[in-house]
Amino acid sequence: MAQDRIIIAGGGIGGLATAIGLAQKGIRSLVLEKAPELGEIGAGIQLGPNAFHAFDYLGVGDAARNMAVYIDNLRLMDAISGQEITRIPLDDAFRTRFGNPYAVVHRGDLYGVFLRACRDHELVELRTNAGVADYDQDDTSATAILESGERVTGRALIGADGLWSNIRKRVVGDGKPRVSGHTTYRSVIPVEDMPEDLRWNAATLWAGPKCHIVHYPLSGWKLFNLVVTYHNDAAEPVAGKPVSHDEVRRGFEHVNPVARQIIEKGKDWKLWVLCDRDPVMNWQDGRVVLLGDAAHPQLQYFAQGACMAMEDAVALAHQMEACSGDATRAFPAYQDMRRLRTARIQLQSREIGDHIYHASGAHAELRNAVMSARSPEEWYNMISWLYGSTGLDGAVSSETMRNRNA
Repeated sequence: MAQDRIIIAGGGIGGLATAIGLAQKGIRSLVLEKAPELGEIGAGIQLGPNAFHAFDYLGVGDAARNMAVYIDNLRLMDAISGQEITRIPLDDAFRTRFGNPYAVVHRGDLYGVFLRACRDHELVELRTNAGVADYDQDDTSATAILESGERVTGRALIGADGLWSNIRKRVVGDGKPRVSGHTTYRSVIPVEDMPEDLRWNAATLWAGPKCHIVHYPLSGWKLFNLVVTYHNDAAEPVAGKPVSHDEVRRGFEHVNPVARQIIEKGKDWKLWVLCDRDPVMNWQDGRVVLLGDAAHPQLQYFAQGACMAMEDAVALAHQMEACSGDATRAFPAYQDMRRLRTARIQLQSREIGDHIYHASGAHAELRNAVMSARSPEEWYNMISWLYGSTGLDGAVSSETMRNRNA
């Protein structure tokens, strides 16, 4: 029985999505999570239509839709003038074009959808206090070597163990992540604490020189998610460090007072220094493969980190079925299906952060002029490569995926 299972290192959104995707194909898995409890830290996540394509394929579409907040627009504001630059309507025309809605959710709510699905499925086993330090393999199996020294064997191993992946150390060996120099501060506040004139049903981004501010509603309009980012050339990775209001204010003295009040309303701010890695074209070593941030960590500027991990889970489950459960054939096919799409998001996320959201002077004025002139249809054409995809390069249509739950 143990030899039939797939070992998944990492119990985050990508790991759990992969486990439930495999289970839908009749494939048993064991998820190994290093933390003592299964859960997610963080706050809000934006979900494009491609995320809903993945939910449907993975059999959790109804549960995901029930916990989402459906917003009306994506709004881009000038953080200096306080004026709107452009907006992308997320109305019926958007849904018709891309086959699914755009929504925002609390990360914990999204995680709970996959955790409940995994706990309810007899083919998924979850284990905590089981950090994977290394692996070994032979012609028929792969073995996860835990931090405790224990060895856990299955027929293959999927490294979904995040930015600092120990599996990636062996598969790719590219050292530490790249530090972007961008620092993000996050807070979640009750909706009544949000300034009334900013309680927009939108994912709003205020773009300013070397900084930007994001806000949107969460959890059935009970909360507002606040994310402010400052390009302060931070040199070392930091994750989840509590910081004072004064530290958060430091990068935003120059922005419009309307946008700046968001910082004043934030509570219990925490800091992350953003990191990513350069794209690589090989994620596989025999019976071992990478997934999610272990394979293609990206900056936050496309709001696609969780979405790409879910698409990975879809593609991997699809290829395992297509290859009759043979990981040595399925893993290269999965990798080929995913690597250019995820590389594009990695590289363009850097460009957006540096040259669109954080522009100044003539560059910012040109951005405003070009982006304000685009019609909704022109915006839809520009983003169709991202939101119109199922993650399978057309192997499975979004309608087919939606019908899997029918």
